[in-house]
Amino acid sequence: MRTYDFSPLFRSTIGFDRLFDLVETAQRATEESYPPYNIERLADDRYQISLAVAGFSPDEISITAEQNVVTIEGNKAEKAGREFLFRGISTRHFKRQFNLADYVQVKNATFDNGLLKIELIREIPEAMKPRRIAINGAAAAQNVHQIEAKAA
Repeated sequence: MRTYDFSPLFRSTIGFDRLFDLVETAQRATEESYPPYNIERLADDRYQISLAVAGFSPDEISITAEQNVVTIEGNKAEKAGREFLFRGISTRHFKRQFNLADYVQVKNATFDNGLLKIELIREIPEAMKPRRIAINGAAAAQNVHQIEAKAA
C-alpha cells in the first residue's frame, strides 16, 4: 500500500493539524483489521461500537476514553500446558482506537456472548445549543410608544 508523508504540509498550515492527524489515522486504520467491529447509529445523538472479541474475557480487555479518542486494548493471558492442534480463534494482543466528534462521550460498555458493546452519546452543552433570539427594533419601540400615548 502506498503511504503519504504529510510533514511538509505541517510547515505551511495553521489550525489544520487535527485534520492531518485524522487523515494519517485513517490511512493506518486500513492496515489493521483485528478485531472486526461495527459502528451503529441508534438515535440522533446515540451511537454504539460493537467489537467481536471471541476468546477474551472482560478482565482481559481495557477501555480508555480521553478527550476525543476511545481506546480498546485486549491482552490474552496464555495458559501454560495447552497444546493446540489447530488454532482458528485469534487471541492476539490488539489495540483499536476510535476518534470521537466533539461532545461525544462514552456512556457505558457491556460484554455479552463475545461482543463488546460501547455506547456513546453526544451531549452538547446548553450554552452551545441553538436558541431563539427576540428581535428588538424600531417597530417594537413604536408599539411601546403608542401604548404609552394611549394610556396617558
